[in-house]
Amino acid sequence: MMNRMLSVALLSALIPASLAANAKDDDGLSPWYIGAGVGVNDYEYNFPDKINQEDDPYAWEAFVGYQMSEHYAFEVGYRNLGRATWVDWSNNQNDAGARGLSLSLVGTIPIYGDFHAIAEAGAMHYTLKNNRNWGANQYSDSGWSPYAGLGLGYYITDNIQLAAKYRRYGNLEDDRYNTLDMDSNYWGATIAYRFGSTSKPAPTPPPVVEEVVITDADQDGVPDRVDQCPDTPAEYMVDSNGCTVFEETVQNLHIDAKFANNSADLDKSSMDEVAMLAEFMKQNPKSTVLIKGFASNTGNPDYNMKLSQRRAESVARALETEFGIEASRISARGYGITQPLIPGTSKEANEANRRIEADVTVVDMVPTSR
Repeated sequence: MMNRMLSVALLSALIPASLAANAKDDDGLSPWYIGAGVGVNDYEYNFPDKINQEDDPYAWEAFVGYQMSEHYAFEVGYRNLGRATWVDWSNNQNDAGARGLSLSLVGTIPIYGDFHAIAEAGAMHYTLKNNRNWGANQYSDSGWSPYAGLGLGYYITDNIQLAAKYRRYGNLEDDRYNTLDMDSNYWGATIAYRFGSTSKPAPTPPPVVEEVVITDADQDGVPDRVDQCPDTPAEYMVDSNGCTVFEETVQNLHIDAKFANNSADLDKSSMDEVAMLAEFMKQNPKSTVLIKGFASNTGNPDYNMKLSQRRAESVARALETEFGIEASRISARGYGITQPLIPGTSKEANEANRRIEADVTVVDMVPTSR
């Protein structure tokens, strides 16, 4: 029976070993590994008539494992837990030993560096047998013994692991002859080899840093390679293309446009003033104008607001129809009595406040200083 079990264990070891070269993890290591261990074992008897126990405690094991995930593995092995001898109350010499196939689930948790904690649980299909020495009756039996263990492991390399382990076996029983009922404590060390090898990437050479010389001939802060306006004056601001930034300027022109009281009609003498404004706008074709109308502080304020609007529109209409200035460049707005030049309602104040102003906006004419 024992020889058959040993044959099964050796066959189990050969199968994964033959597959190891073809099964690889992402890190280059195979999930398969093999190992062996030695240790000492102490049987505990649960029958009170066992006395003068003397153990031959040396135990050994061989196993094959499969790494199912980073922290869990499955192992199949063969274990020999050594032998014990004792004298019973009848002064008979006895001996017994347990060995057999084992199945284990093994878990690992990293602790520090290459050290890791180990926990395992499983069962051993044992054969319990004596040697029939000293004229003792023969007895043997087999069964399943559950066990659990703890350990501390260390990775010497990516492939080789050393571990110190403790296991507790239970129910090592001789039910056939009802002569034995034992538990067992095992302390030992194992070494395991995992197939495959880790592939380390070739060292990356340091990047070659080319020295880049940035030139800026006109010193405007924009490199020559992107400067679309070279030789800009240093005292002017430039945009991201190196071109001078121009700002809009507003020029306020006073037009001496005359209006009769309560009238929005331009008299003939005021047309000369409008002509001067039109000529300026023709010389600056990108300019625009806001015609601002005002009224004197007499009468109803709401009425004066509407009157000042009509006066501004009268000048705007003259710019368009008489002098050919595009309507898109002209806007008009009345301000009524809200912005008097001279407070009050005197003749002098009324004449001064009854006026037209022109705010001309000239675009891209003045460079912006730094």
